[in-house]
Amino acid sequence: MLVSSKASLKYLSIPPRKMRLVADNVKGMKVEKALAALNFTPKIAAHHLAKTVKSAAANALSQEGTDHLHPEDLVVKNIIVDAAPTQKRIRFRSMGRVFRYHKRFCHLTVFIEGHTDVEAEQKAAVKTKKKVVKKDAKTTDASDKKAAAPKKKAAKKTVAKKTAVKKTAKAADKNES
Repeated sequence: MLVSSKASLKYLSIPPRKMRLVADNVKGMKVEKALAALNFTPKIAAHHLAKTVKSAAANALSQEGTDHLHPEDLVVKNIIVDAAPTQKRIRFRSMGRVFRYHKRFCHLTVFIEGHTDVEAEQKAAVKTKKKVVKKDAKTTDASDKKAAAPKKKAAKKTVAKKTAVKKTAKAADKNES
């Protein structure tokens, strides 16, 4: 069964363009590899993305439980980076002028998917059923062999009787001559 979960982080004070540079590097990776890559990425966006990936993985594990879902089976399916509201700020310049600048923010959403062991257990159950059927077929073959075995013994007995008769006949012929 396919398990999917998501985690989001809103109003990050990082421009969306800078966040997308890091997010594109880990899309499609397994969670463990993605976290390892993010730990060695020298950008502040990597820290926030790693936090969100860990949260999404924890959501998936708590949703399904660790009995059926293993952390190493989780994959980062998609990462969406949206623009959040921009703060307008001013910086004072010479001769009473004002210079405007924008502080850009972003929203980060991480989607994670993984397969549960329920499917594996079902497949294993089907395989064991097939093995049981094969074993039953073998036991029926064995019972057929057992039924056929006495016939072979009976056939061997008749062959032994014929050879014994031939030997006695030859011995009788030798005695007569």
